[in-house]
Amino acid sequence: MDMNGFEKRAHRIKETIQTTTLELLRTSGPENLRIADIAKAARVSQVTIYNYFGSKEGLLREAFKSYIDDATRNFEAYMNEGHSLKEKIAHILLKKNEMIHEFPPRLIQQLMQADQELARYMEEQYAGKALPLTLRMIEEGKQNGEISAHVSAESVLALMRVYMNQYEQMLNMAQQSADVEAFLEGMVHLFFYGICGKE
Repeated sequence: MDMNGFEKRAHRIKETIQTTTLELLRTSGPENLRIADIAKAARVSQVTIYNYFGSKEGLLREAFKSYIDDATRNFEAYMNEGHSLKEKIAHILLKKNEMIHEFPPRLIQQLMQADQELARYMEEQYAGKALPLTLRMIEEGKQNGEISAHVSAESVLALMRVYMNQYEQMLNMAQQSADVEAFLEGMVHLFFYGICGKE
């Protein structure tokens, strides 16, 4: 459905407010985030923010949902572009790296604990979109011979979860390494060829 001029302007303003909120959230955390600061940085009035989002909690929820939606769309697009399994896994780990730099897991946990609606939304996005795409990737990898026939999809998924859950700690170790990129590439290599058993 096409938007008229007023709707386009309103949409742009909302996007600016949400983007500004996420930028400030990265540096100050939710407890120190103030509507007055967001309004000033976004160059809008506080009234405009309250009119669009109702409250600080509503704004945080919508801004983070928008961030998750963008990440999910990009993930879906990449998964449908015909990349190899190794490229897909490297991409997933790269995106996880970027997300941790933008929003550390502690911050995401804080947001989810403070907002049950946001927590449900994130769980729905994972269960409804990210998980089926990941399982499809694993099954395609098995069919193409990129994953050993002796390894179940459940086992691959479990290993991926272990990597994801420990990724922040891995990044900390990588920062102490002489060559961060080589360390992370080594972890991808270890993950991938540990599944396949061969190059």
